[in-house]
Amino acid sequence: MDFWDAMDFASMVNSLPEFATVARRIRVTGVVQGVGFRPFVWRLARELGLAGWVRNDGAGVDILAEGAAANVAALLERIRREAPPLARVAGVSALDSTPEGRVDFTILESGGGTNSTAIGHDSAPCPACLADMFDPAGRRWRHGFVTCTLCGPRYSVTRRLPYDRAQTSLSPFPLCPACAAEYGDPANRRFHAETTCCPDCGPRLDLLDADGASVPGDPVAGSLARLKAGAIVAVKGLGGFHFLCDARNPAAVARLRERKAREEKPFALLFANRASLVPFCAAGPDEAALLESPERPIVLLRQVSQAGGNDSLSFKGMVGVGMGVAGLNAYSSMEPHPPPNLPLEGGGAALAPNVAPGLAWLGATLPATPMQFLLFHEAAGRPVGSAWLEEAQALALVCTSANPGGEPLVTGNAEALERLAGIADAFLLHDRDIVVRCDDSVVRLGSGLSFIRRARGYTPRAIRLARSGPSVLALGGWFKNTVCVTRGNEAFVSQHVGDLDNAATCGFMEETVAHLLSILEVAPTAVAFDLHPDFHSSRFGGEFAARHGLPAFAVQHHHAHIAAVLAEHGHEGSALGLALDGVGLGNDGAAWGGELLRLDGAECRRLDHLSPLALPGGDRAAREPWRMGAAALQALGRGDEIPGRFPGQPGAAMVAQMLARDLRAPRTSSMGRLFDAAAGLLAIRPVAAFEGQAAMLLEGLAEEYIARHVLPAPLADGWRLATGLDFTPLLAELADCTDAGFGAALFHATLVAGLGDWVGRTATEQGLDTVALGGGCFLNALLSRGMVRELTTRGLKVLAPRQLPPNDGGLSLGQAWVAMALMRKGRGVRG
Repeated sequence: MDFWDAMDFASMVNSLPEFATVARRIRVTGVVQGVGFRPFVWRLARELGLAGWVRNDGAGVDILAEGAAANVAALLERIRREAPPLARVAGVSALDSTPEGRVDFTILESGGGTNSTAIGHDSAPCPACLADMFDPAGRRWRHGFVTCTLCGPRYSVTRRLPYDRAQTSLSPFPLCPACAAEYGDPANRRFHAETTCCPDCGPRLDLLDADGASVPGDPVAGSLARLKAGAIVAVKGLGGFHFLCDARNPAAVARLRERKAREEKPFALLFANRASLVPFCAAGPDEAALLESPERPIVLLRQVSQAGGNDSLSFKGMVGVGMGVAGLNAYSSMEPHPPPNLPLEGGGAALAPNVAPGLAWLGATLPATPMQFLLFHEAAGRPVGSAWLEEAQALALVCTSANPGGEPLVTGNAEALERLAGIADAFLLHDRDIVVRCDDSVVRLGSGLSFIRRARGYTPRAIRLARSGPSVLALGGWFKNTVCVTRGNEAFVSQHVGDLDNAATCGFMEETVAHLLSILEVAPTAVAFDLHPDFHSSRFGGEFAARHGLPAFAVQHHHAHIAAVLAEHGHEGSALGLALDGVGLGNDGAAWGGELLRLDGAECRRLDHLSPLALPGGDRAAREPWRMGAAALQALGRGDEIPGRFPGQPGAAMVAQMLARDLRAPRTSSMGRLFDAAAGLLAIRPVAAFEGQAAMLLEGLAEEYIARHVLPAPLADGWRLATGLDFTPLLAELADCTDAGFGAALFHATLVAGLGDWVGRTATEQGLDTVALGGGCFLNALLSRGMVRELTTRGLKVLAPRQLPPNDGGLSLGQAWVAMALMRKGRGVRG
């Protein structure tokens, strides 16, 4: 029983004489190993004058506390309130125990038992470790692997539990006498810090040139010199390699785009600190807290106008233009050694315009590893102490996953030299193995925190479920794949795996399944996957179930989207689900994507959907928004305008004929395609260079218009509620709109109002007061904020994704939740 539900501190203390001696056996569960929990308890107990012991075991942390009743109660209260930063306390329980007559409080060796704990997540260096790293008189001056129980690598270096050095990739590095003394001292913050080390006993850095030959001299200084000269350096991080280059050097950025075949998709930017990004990004207090959190995600921030004539970053200036690699290269003469950048003076040298072409946001992050800090420290001239970390620094770096297009992150040194050859000009390596591949997390603030990608820093943090159930393995979908394993009342969703469109990523998914099952010591009793039979995840799930004789559940895509939201909020009653995304296979075999669902436990019923639009050319329409604009014109009875409206598209006349004859134009209820139709009609982006680009540009134009003017009123009669929710009147207005910014803002305002009307009416008809929002379209901050506001105003309780992405990265949790509920009912198809 959870202590917080079972006991009341005041009543417990008041029921006993103040100085009565009691003994309590205390159990703490959650992420409580490898985070300094035992020395934390040891210090508290000694401060409170208690005797007893603390130890780790398979279930978490086990404590015996003897002493005055008031002091034991204080210990219980402070265990959760003052837990170490990396700890995640799931439960605290206490039972009466027999006093052992101890006279002091000690830390015992770990006990046994069935494993029910979890490994912690990777964390950025803490302030104390940074102070060590920048102290020239200390043992860890400029040590690229500084860590303690309060920070550093966990998940990415751990092979199996229990979490100790022998089970991590630090096992080849025996502790030197000085580190061993710290490791054995309960009063030291490195007590049992399994990844602790120093320059005498830890991993080593090495800089290699493009041919794999070691470069003499200091590896950090050598790497920085190459970055300043315009080179691309592959740097080994926590969960994989990153490509770094100078973010103020258009030639370097263009080379990286060309070599990585990443034509226009935005790059993330690495800054030394919050002060350094102020000239380029608008970060409020909440965004700043995310940037500086131990998890160190990439945070999407609004761009600010830059001095120095950087109008090429202007949002409007790029809309409707397909730059291409050649266009990006035109920003520079591509000379081997570009001229150095200007120093940063009062917001000086601008970012390269090809970092995030045409977008209103930048993905910004701060250093997550000691090596990243060292690069900025070197650029600052190796200052003594940590004060420089509060000052704006001139260096700004592109920081992107080091992988050939679409494939998983590179993790091994030999692998990097082979797979990244021809992309990287140099390699900053170390000899500590990466055990678990883990990409950077990406977040933004909309109606609240929203994950775009959940990975390093947050994985494998458990999501608490409303109640326990059978262990399920869920395999997710095709795009943005994750897998999920449940254990009791916890769900462990893996790091972002990626799109399952190549053999390497499919192999990574299978590798992730094996590692999660192993580290959690779970044998699943059921398997769940997407309804689409051709996904690799679905095929693998079916084969896994058959191989192990387990029940298998194929869960409809949008059902899983909404179930994931209900699962993380612990909602088990009936609810409406508004699922808005690009596409998912429906129960009728059609392409769904704008669905209003009713969920009753594990049961799901489709109540209504968006009025369908044609997909001229099938999947090709998802990559070419002009085709969806053409479909909208056909739906308006204006198909004859198609060739003239899209003169730059050679296939426009053919598409007009396809639509007129209803050939090769399946219909979809997808909200994502409605966004594309709006972008096509407003001539924002005829052909997308990456997934979601047209919708991102549409949102950015709307935000820019609203900032300069005001949010326009929704279009009167801009939607109809007949056969589905029909936005044809809105599309008709956009077809004749000559101001793309106003059109984009009007589209969002009318969309929110129409959806709110639709959901509100249906909630009343169904007698429901709770609505869950799911699907990738809710990454749009205008849409998500607007829907929360609109539905709350209507008196509805709104549940939005907070612990997982609303996109396909959350599907695996929803699949697992449905399978657990069905298993409790004794249902399932045995594999």
